[in-house]
Amino acid sequence: MSGMPADVAATAAMLAAGGYVADTALATTVHLALRMGRPLFLEGEPGTGKTEIAKVLAAQLPRHLVRLQCYDGMDLSAAAYEWNHARQLMAIRLAEASGNVADIESSIYDRRYLEARPLLQALEGEPSVLLIDELDRADEPFEAFLLEVLADFQITVPELGTLKAVTPPVVIITSNRTREVHDAIRRRCLYHWVDYPDANREKAILALRAPQVSAQLSAQVVAFVQRLRTGDYFKLPGVAETIDWANALAALDARELETGAVDATLGVLLKYQDDIAKLRGEEAARLVAEARDAAQRAEPRDAAQRAGPPDAAQRAGPRDAA
Repeated sequence: MSGMPADVAATAAMLAAGGYVADTALATTVHLALRMGRPLFLEGEPGTGKTEIAKVLAAQLPRHLVRLQCYDGMDLSAAAYEWNHARQLMAIRLAEASGNVADIESSIYDRRYLEARPLLQALEGEPSVLLIDELDRADEPFEAFLLEVLADFQITVPELGTLKAVTPPVVIITSNRTREVHDAIRRRCLYHWVDYPDANREKAILALRAPQVSAQLSAQVVAFVQRLRTGDYFKLPGVAETIDWANALAALDARELETGAVDATLGVLLKYQDDIAKLRGEEAARLVAEARDAAQRAEPRDAAQRAGPPDAAQRAGPRDAA
């Protein structure tokens, strides 16, 4: 495909330019999906940035983003196409009024009367990124219909024939794994599990997505969230919650984590009352202390990384530099 990044490093740089910090494994998988023209199936916990990858690709390539949000009970009329029965009925009545009914059956199943939904829009329209979001929410029979789209980038309409993409879309499928997606879908895609980021990558994400948050507060927020994710909670916070929480604390003019501010803003970080009640108070105070200590110990290392490697004169020493 023309206009695609040349290598893995260029793919990672393209994602970073769009505000997405990808590790090497994810950047490699995205690069291969783009170069090979294969759908990319991203699975992982909610809030780990799966949907954001499609948005960033659409903005950076650039291509039109077509989003199909899956839900229980979704059918072809919502996902792919639907005949405009009102217009068909009007055409029948006009044909009857004019006495021209000989070929009415074939004429009413013309492309003019077919309403394109997201899947068909992605195939027929301008070059696009097709995001099939939260496929695990759709019914299993819907996956059978997707096979033709994913394998051949085409849709067969029984009354009309096969409609094939002129420019195949970049296809991103996401799943939160509320149920297992069928193997037939997986075989047609490149697969990547999007996990929670490690501390260094999460700090880099905050630097890009919440630049107004101070380095000290950002480091403490990340250390707190990283420890929180090791606990036994119903719903662990994703990257989106980390960003929101850091922004919320900054909006309260917090310069560092304090137990009172943490207790007051837990509704930004956690979304279930049982989790909030479990964390609030002593447990939050413990994590705040650990996070502040961890951030302080990591500060010299982070400062060295921000400064970069020494130049030749610094490496040579005073005698050699002279």
